[in-house]
Amino acid sequence: MIKKLLLGSAMTAMAFAATAHNHETTENSFNPDTQRIKSHLFFLADDLLEGRDTGSRGHEIAALYIATEFAKYGLKPAGTEGYMQQVSFRKANLLQESPEFTLTRNGEKIDFAYPKEYLAGPSLLSVDANVSGELVFVGYGIVADELSHNDYENIDVEGKIVVSLAGKPSDFPSEEGAHFASGYQKQKYAAEHGAIGMITITTPKNEKVRPYQSRLSYIHTPRMAWLDDEGQPANTFPQIKGGAYLSEAAAKTLFEGAERELDDIYADLEADKVPTGFALPGTVSLSKKSTHEVVTSPNVVGVLEGSDPALKDEYVVFSAHSDHIGFAKTVKKDNINNGAMDNASGTSVMLETARLFSEMDVKPKRSILFVSVTGEEKGLLGADYFARNPTVPVTSMVANVNLDMPILTYEFADVIAFGANHSDLKASVETAASNADISLSPDPWPDQALFTRSDHYAFVKQGVPAVFLVPGLTSKDPEVDGSKVFGHFLSTNYHKPSDDINQPFNWNAAEAFTKVNAQIGWTLANQEDKPKWNEGDFFGTTFSK
Repeated sequence: MIKKLLLGSAMTAMAFAATAHNHETTENSFNPDTQRIKSHLFFLADDLLEGRDTGSRGHEIAALYIATEFAKYGLKPAGTEGYMQQVSFRKANLLQESPEFTLTRNGEKIDFAYPKEYLAGPSLLSVDANVSGELVFVGYGIVADELSHNDYENIDVEGKIVVSLAGKPSDFPSEEGAHFASGYQKQKYAAEHGAIGMITITTPKNEKVRPYQSRLSYIHTPRMAWLDDEGQPANTFPQIKGGAYLSEAAAKTLFEGAERELDDIYADLEADKVPTGFALPGTVSLSKKSTHEVVTSPNVVGVLEGSDPALKDEYVVFSAHSDHIGFAKTVKKDNINNGAMDNASGTSVMLETARLFSEMDVKPKRSILFVSVTGEEKGLLGADYFARNPTVPVTSMVANVNLDMPILTYEFADVIAFGANHSDLKASVETAASNADISLSPDPWPDQALFTRSDHYAFVKQGVPAVFLVPGLTSKDPEVDGSKVFGHFLSTNYHKPSDDINQPFNWNAAEAFTKVNAQIGWTLANQEDKPKWNEGDFFGTTFSK
């Protein structure tokens, strides 16, 4: 009964429960309540929620909790059913005994062994996927006119299976290169040129970053895609009937007898050269079977209406993902991936930010949209669905501030806003952070292209300037090295059951991060001009609407 009330129009009536206004509107008036942040985080990361996997009962509980908090603060429902925006997903699992990969060359048949020599993910398009065809090597398989690069130039791949290198050319800019080298973009280029299948081969550089052997741990991982109005999985290419990821040994076999051996290709890469494409001898047949099921999982959306008659129809968007990865495949007693830091912490900060704004005597000029998204761990799916099926016009979203996995274990002196350098958000964030006595630091890991790797990027692809905000690496305590703290979390707790409430949370850090976040929202919601992409910026030029 409670859930139905939350989903229906009766929800608006609950807004009276919002606490009395008691905050002034000066720049430094935000006073986060660490006990509230702590209570949110401890609930969302509790074993009861079983790791909040997309489509699970645990995540449903989390979403209901978030919607209830939005109602408590008097936010207006901004989903499609009250605060909720239900998203339908297709979930595909690979039948592990089904993959087959046969190379036929000069009358000889060579069968590759799964998963020892190649990997095959489940198909989102077909429960019984098959493809056969001739092979064409296409370098990295990238078309980037902006970088004067076209791996398909003068190569005929119509009706054929393309073979491409993992990754991107070494001279590509990091963030732009991450866009061009994404799996989606590479499939798009292949499909646009008429290919029917796609094989990816590892490289020496790729093996250093993510060895083939380490990928074997993920062969049972399902794939998911949100379903469009016709019930078809989004961001897929039906023309691409099958594919595989090859180990180095299998890839060398594929290149035997070709005009260039794989070692020649690797020599090019070592010399920072981009190999050009050519036909490979023989044909391949790929097949696999998958199971499909439909699961639903909600985004949760609430809005604080702005005070300015002209600007209230523009929205500053806060986002944070509420899902995590559920149960771990382990024989250990603790098998729940609680996701305390990833991302109960970010969600808790967003909830406290919403409360702070709801209690202000004078509301910001622009409206503020708070979006808790699902399916981040499955490929930024909930954010992509919301950004492409928004409950307010996407052109009215002036900026997005995304909160994902803030490490709240030490008192930081700076923040990092990934992507700030692409728009004038940098100046706005810098001003806002200084109001909270915090400095803004540049991206310390530009080669990681983190600007393309969290939910904000779904908004970027709809033309919305965005930043991904995290605590910086400079600690107020000279005895603490923030980079070591971050590295320890990644190596010890990230996507593991140990990402739980037993970590050494620093609630002063939680308070400071919430204050910075609120200051950024206040600055963006009240500045005269809405944020703009920098002149000539690749992302602004590519995606602006």
